[in-house]
Amino acid sequence: MTRPEASEHATEDVRICGFGELVPSSARRFVVNGKPIAVVRIVDDLYAIGDTCSHAEVSLSEGTVWADECELECWKHGSAFSLRTGEPQSFPATRPVPVYAIRHDGDDVIIAMPVGDPS
Repeated sequence: MTRPEASEHATEDVRICGFGELVPSSARRFVVNGKPIAVVRIVDDLYAIGDTCSHAEVSLSEGTVWADECELECWKHGSAFSLRTGEPQSFPATRPVPVYAIRHDGDDVIIAMPVGDPS
Protein backbone atom coordinates (compact mmCIF):
# COMPACT_ATOMS: atom_id res chain seq x y z
CA MET A 1 0.00 0.00 0.00
CA THR A 2 1.28 3.45 -0.82
CA ARG A 3 1.31 6.22 1.76
CA PRO A 4 1.02 9.85 0.64
CA GLU A 5 4.15 11.94 0.74
CA ALA A 6 4.89 13.06 4.28
CA SER A 7 6.34 16.34 3.06
CA GLU A 8 6.62 18.51 -0.03
CA HIS A 9 10.42 18.17 -0.15
CA ALA A 10 12.29 16.22 -2.80
CA THR A 11 12.73 12.58 -1.82
CA GLU A 12 14.77 9.58 -2.84
CA ASP A 13 13.43 6.03 -2.71
CA VAL A 14 15.46 3.66 -0.55
CA ARG A 15 14.82 -0.09 -0.38
CA ILE A 16 15.08 -1.15 3.27
CA CYS A 17 14.04 -4.83 3.30
CA GLY A 18 11.75 -7.46 1.89
CA PHE A 19 8.05 -7.26 2.77
CA GLY A 20 8.11 -10.79 4.18
CA GLU A 21 10.84 -9.75 6.63
CA LEU A 22 8.40 -7.49 8.51
CA VAL A 23 6.38 -9.26 11.18
CA PRO A 24 2.73 -8.14 11.25
CA SER A 25 1.72 -5.96 14.24
CA SER A 26 5.29 -5.25 15.24
CA ALA A 27 7.87 -2.52 14.78
CA ARG A 28 11.38 -2.81 13.43
CA ARG A 29 14.18 -0.24 13.55
CA PHE A 30 16.13 0.80 10.47
CA VAL A 31 18.75 3.48 10.02
CA VAL A 32 18.20 5.11 6.63
CA ASN A 33 20.56 7.84 5.47
CA GLY A 34 21.68 8.23 9.07
CA LYS A 35 18.15 8.60 10.46
CA PRO A 36 16.57 6.06 12.82
CA ILE A 37 13.17 4.98 11.47
CA ALA A 38 10.55 2.72 13.08
CA VAL A 39 8.74 0.68 10.43
CA VAL A 40 5.45 -0.94 11.40
CA ARG A 41 3.45 -3.48 9.44
CA ILE A 42 -0.26 -3.81 10.22
CA VAL A 43 -1.68 -6.58 8.01
CA ASP A 44 -0.53 -5.36 4.55
CA ASP A 45 -0.23 -1.66 5.47
CA LEU A 46 3.14 -0.09 6.22
CA TYR A 47 3.97 2.94 8.35
CA ALA A 48 7.28 4.70 8.97
CA ILE A 49 7.92 7.23 11.73
CA GLY A 50 11.00 8.62 13.42
CA ASP A 51 12.30 5.99 15.83
CA THR A 52 13.25 8.38 18.62
CA CYS A 53 10.62 9.33 21.21
CA SER A 54 10.22 13.10 21.33
CA HIS A 55 9.95 12.96 25.13
CA ALA A 56 12.60 10.52 26.35
CA GLU A 57 15.01 10.02 23.42
CA VAL A 58 14.55 6.23 23.38
CA SER A 59 13.78 3.85 20.51
CA LEU A 60 10.07 3.68 19.70
CA SER A 61 10.51 0.43 17.77
CA GLU A 62 11.09 -1.33 21.09
CA GLY A 63 7.57 -0.34 22.17
CA THR A 64 4.12 -1.82 21.64
CA VAL A 65 2.16 -1.60 18.39
CA TRP A 66 -1.55 -0.88 18.92
CA ALA A 67 -2.89 -2.08 15.54
CA ASP A 68 -6.53 -1.11 16.11
CA GLU A 69 -5.53 2.44 17.06
CA CYS A 70 -2.71 2.61 14.47
CA GLU A 71 -0.30 3.75 17.19
CA LEU A 72 3.15 2.91 18.49
CA GLU A 73 3.64 3.20 22.26
CA CYS A 74 6.99 4.18 23.76
CA TRP A 75 8.19 1.54 26.21
CA LYS A 76 9.79 4.06 28.59
CA HIS A 77 6.87 6.28 29.71
CA GLY A 78 3.87 5.09 27.68
CA SER A 79 3.43 7.93 25.18
CA ALA A 80 1.65 6.64 22.10
CA PHE A 81 2.30 8.14 18.66
CA SER A 82 -0.01 8.05 15.65
CA LEU A 83 1.55 6.02 12.86
CA ARG A 84 -0.34 8.19 10.36
CA THR A 85 0.63 11.66 11.61
CA GLY A 86 3.45 11.19 14.15
CA GLU A 87 1.42 13.20 16.67
CA PRO A 88 1.55 12.07 20.31
CA GLN A 89 -1.77 10.61 21.44
CA SER A 90 -0.92 10.55 25.15
CA PHE A 91 1.38 12.22 27.66
CA PRO A 92 4.09 12.75 28.61
CA ALA A 93 5.17 13.42 24.99
CA THR A 94 3.88 16.69 23.52
CA ARG A 95 5.89 16.95 20.27
CA PRO A 96 5.35 14.83 17.14
CA VAL A 97 7.90 12.57 15.51
CA PRO A 98 8.57 12.66 11.74
CA VAL A 99 6.48 10.56 9.37
CA TYR A 100 7.90 9.09 6.17
CA ALA A 101 6.14 7.85 3.04
CA ILE A 102 6.56 4.08 2.68
CA ARG A 103 5.26 1.46 0.28
CA HIS A 104 5.88 -2.05 -0.90
CA ASP A 105 6.43 -2.93 -4.52
CA GLY A 106 6.25 -6.69 -4.80
CA ASP A 107 8.59 -7.91 -2.06
CA ASP A 108 10.54 -4.64 -1.85
CA VAL A 109 9.79 -2.24 1.01
CA ILE A 110 10.68 1.28 -0.11
CA ILE A 111 10.83 4.41 2.01
CA ALA A 112 10.88 7.93 0.55
CA MET A 113 13.62 9.83 2.35
CA PRO A 114 13.91 13.61 2.15
CA VAL A 115 16.86 14.81 0.09
CA GLY A 116 18.95 17.55 1.67
CA ASP A 117 16.81 17.56 4.85
CA PRO A 118 18.89 19.17 7.63
CA SER A 119 17.07 17.39 10.49
